[in-house]
Amino acid sequence: MPRQYPVEKTRNIGIIAHIDAGKTTVTERVLFYTGISHKIGEVHEGTAIMDWMEQERERGITITAAATTCFWTPRDLERKKANEHRINIIDTPGHIDFTAEVQRSLRVLDGAVVIFDGVAGVEPQSETVWHQADKFEVPRICFINKLDRMGASFEKSLQSILEKLSPNAVAVQIPIGAEENFEGVIDLLTQKAIKFDGDFGQNIVEEEIPKNLKEQAEEWREKLVEKIAAEDEKLLEKYLAQKEISVDELRDVLRSATVDYKIIPVFCGSALKNKGVQLLLDGVVDFLPSPIDLPPVKGTDPKTGQEIERKAVDSEPFSALVFKTASDPYVGTLNYFRVYSGFLQKGSYLLNPTTGEKERIGRILRMHAAEREEVEELFAGDIAATLGLKKTITGHTLCDLNSPIVLEKISFPEPVISIRIEPKTRADQEKMGMALKKLAEEDPTFKVKSDLETGETIISGMGELHLEIINDRMRREFKVSVAVGRPQVAYKETIKGESFAEGKYIKQTGGRGQYGHVFLRLKPKERGDGFEFTNEIKGGTIPQEFIPAVKKGVIEAMERGVVAGYPMVDIEAILYDGSYHDVDSSEIAFKIAASMALQTASKRAKPVLLEPIMRLEVTIPSEFFGDTIGDLATRRGKIEETKDRLNLKVIDAKVPLAQMFGYATSLRSMTEGRGTFTMEFDKYEEVPQNIAQEIIEGKRR
Repeated sequence: MPRQYPVEKTRNIGIIAHIDAGKTTVTERVLFYTGISHKIGEVHEGTAIMDWMEQERERGITITAAATTCFWTPRDLERKKANEHRINIIDTPGHIDFTAEVQRSLRVLDGAVVIFDGVAGVEPQSETVWHQADKFEVPRICFINKLDRMGASFEKSLQSILEKLSPNAVAVQIPIGAEENFEGVIDLLTQKAIKFDGDFGQNIVEEEIPKNLKEQAEEWREKLVEKIAAEDEKLLEKYLAQKEISVDELRDVLRSATVDYKIIPVFCGSALKNKGVQLLLDGVVDFLPSPIDLPPVKGTDPKTGQEIERKAVDSEPFSALVFKTASDPYVGTLNYFRVYSGFLQKGSYLLNPTTGEKERIGRILRMHAAEREEVEELFAGDIAATLGLKKTITGHTLCDLNSPIVLEKISFPEPVISIRIEPKTRADQEKMGMALKKLAEEDPTFKVKSDLETGETIISGMGELHLEIINDRMRREFKVSVAVGRPQVAYKETIKGESFAEGKYIKQTGGRGQYGHVFLRLKPKERGDGFEFTNEIKGGTIPQEFIPAVKKGVIEAMERGVVAGYPMVDIEAILYDGSYHDVDSSEIAFKIAASMALQTASKRAKPVLLEPIMRLEVTIPSEFFGDTIGDLATRRGKIEETKDRLNLKVIDAKVPLAQMFGYATSLRSMTEGRGTFTMEFDKYEEVPQNIAQEIIEGKRR
């Protein structure tokens, strides 16, 4: 069966933003205008289609990335010759605790729509998701939303994008009116005023630009044309010669510049008031790339380790990346995947080169948030889900049995906060283990481990809200009741100096003994650079087959640091000498010797404790400014900058996570319930000596 939608008419996009910028509201409007839903769901009423989890509807926030497929025919039929485009959309969470959802979505998307609140402009998390998109080199367009709100300013918001995110952003529309007088937009390419009529803004009316805005529109258009012309030699010649440039020429160059991430077109509107979303959809089709506009995906050959490429065409060997695993109470485990090349039929077998297992694709599902539609086959560029894969998890590749390829994995941040949990009853004990295993498979930033000394279970995540949602899901989806301990900070340890040590493990019993002997040198690495193992053994003083055991011993010993037993990070361990015994040497002996050497060397290398530092943005009415600053000082906070937003004060600060538990409650009581804050992980920093001492003593107790 041939494909219904050519690959060049497919768009895989994500909608990303700071919490509360209106992502889900925009997505709901998109579903309405594309005919997927016949009624607009509202976040504030708890009826949004894309927020399908109970917790999402209650809290009015997005927790999991929801995927859906819709179809859009641009308004200007002449230009597109009446062709429908298929748009696969992933609506991602804005709350930083669910950063993994954003990261894994961006890894498989071809383009993104970044939404900004027209009052606040660029917020801290807008920066985080923007930098995540930069990491994956995702082309994007911007939408300045909520222009109907009091204090909204298109110019200020655009200015904040230019200053904080990218100088390449350029307006392709400007608003007509502001706040409660916001009526529509001026399209700077076609030089038309566009208004939205009907109960849901579904009737689009094009008019001449109002006289009072003509001059302003010409100024903005001049900036746009200049920016586009600079990206193409022929256009630049025309522009400098002051010749007429057609709208089609401008549009074509703007498209290729957006795909190459040289220009970022900025749209505007108000999703809640049904203004501007259809034009944003036109923008997705006009400017964001299809799978074939992007370079071929790269991977490695699992046999030779050589780099290989796959083009986004159906005739290439099949390759896909699993970007999300979700437990469904009715059908079991769902694996979401993005097809990069080739085509797939229901019932065929694929290889998972990471595990070496064959997997049968029994059912192929196209997802519409929590609804699903069965399909027979998939093609390059599609996003879909399948059921019943045995050994495949997030980040694994699925590929053709005869042409193996391993696509680049998705890397996730480490958790920064832990809590102890225990089942309330004996019956909950078994169910808890199952629930935690499933939730950890779904969410790569959620970790579970047992404390062998105390026999307790410790769960770790990205923040208090993250762990709260996990507990809530255990109760609702898995019917498990647990008692929860106090949150704890995920401290780490590292070294500040260089040192070396010898590790020797000799054990003589009856029969064969054990002999392992190593010399290790330790060096500190830059913060965040991780662990590196270097082998400098010359002349076979330790046989090659024991080197992996030495590395393993070092890694295992780093799990328990020498200051207070926290994991060690950012260290280079160099194996430079040692000896072995022809009969008695074994892998286990070298592993033990290496861990002894690491412990000894760490104690000599000025070991220190590290703590997670959070980036905090607090928004408060100006009369509470002094109290809030004073309170942050008592929490060891460093104020980075303070700014005004309407009659509010905004404070940017860096604060240790250890001082931030329960901050929501104290901020509410300090500001009569009017203060809000957002917080996200920034970096690990050394703990001051006096506080480190308290932590070490507390750990010993």
